[in-house]
Amino acid sequence: MKVIGIDPGTASCGYGIVHQSDGRLRAIDHGWWRTSAAERPEARLKTIFDAVAALVVEHRPDAVVLEESFVGADARTALSVGQARGAVMVAAANAGVECAEYPPARVKQVVCGYGRAEKQQVQKMVKAILGMQEEPTPTHAADALAVAICHALAPPLLRIAG
Repeated sequence: MKVIGIDPGTASCGYGIVHQSDGRLRAIDHGWWRTSAAERPEARLKTIFDAVAALVVEHRPDAVVLEESFVGADARTALSVGQARGAVMVAAANAGVECAEYPPARVKQVVCGYGRAEKQQVQKMVKAILGMQEEPTPTHAADALAVAICHALAPPLLRIAG
């Protein structure tokens, strides 16, 4: 199973690709995309859409998974993240690839054993789980790898339920 994980955001959008085979996980790629606040919103979303679409074409994943939005006090940030999530989901749907979402606490529970783990702890555990030489950076990419790990390790019925 190959999974593309996305940590959605308009200014910074992390991605991570994980391959699971015979009970072993390995990282294929990870990184992030940045867009400038000076750009028009539709151009920023197109950048994210195009980048996800290109990853899907290149890697042919079984699923694209996202971390669910954390709705904090700033409605503008929540709206922006929601728009980025939409761009990611449409790119996956356009390619016929299933999408799933996981709450941040669930991802942290699976990867770190604790649903309120700090970002540095997530980076360390992602490195350990995937047998990487270095901790994945930036934290957006580590979070994307973490959500991909969460999906790859989920029991089949949980994956179906999303």
